[in-house]
Amino acid sequence: MRHIRFTNFYNQSPQGNPFGKEMMGRLLIKWLCLTGAVLFAAYVLDGIYVEDFLSAIIAAAVLGILNMFFRPLLFILTLPINVMSLGLFTFIINAFMLQMASGMISGFTVTGFWTAVFGSLLISLANWVLTALIQENRMYEHTPSHPQQPSDPDDDTIDLNQKGNKWE
Repeated sequence: MRHIRFTNFYNQSPQGNPFGKEMMGRLLIKWLCLTGAVLFAAYVLDGIYVEDFLSAIIAAAVLGILNMFFRPLLFILTLPINVMSLGLFTFIINAFMLQMASGMISGFTVTGFWTAVFGSLLISLANWVLTALIQENRMYEHTPSHPQQPSDPDDDTIDLNQKGNKWE
């Protein structure tokens, strides 16, 4: 089996803090993307109302926190239903998270179950598109090449080196 050697980008910063400037910058960018997705859903759907930009920022933060803590728990609890529905029940979980966020924030309102379902679908799609548009190739960083050692017939490792925009 062949292996391609990369270095993971998310290792610790030089100060030993895993949450360095890069991590906080990515968190801020993802938060702004989710805010834009919430505003897009409010613009497209009649049943989602956002009072102002601050309400959208708070809604995105609350939605992110709810998705981080409660969504995995709900997903595990509803796993049999989700398997039987071939994953379509995930849309119901997302709609429930959106309605929970709506209940917590006064300037953000979602009226109706189907509005929440379509709103969660729009927010997911818009967030995915916005994140894909601004994403940089920061997932992996190439490993500095090491001196060539005598070739081992059992070693199927391929070392990649970046030259300009190409990997060789």
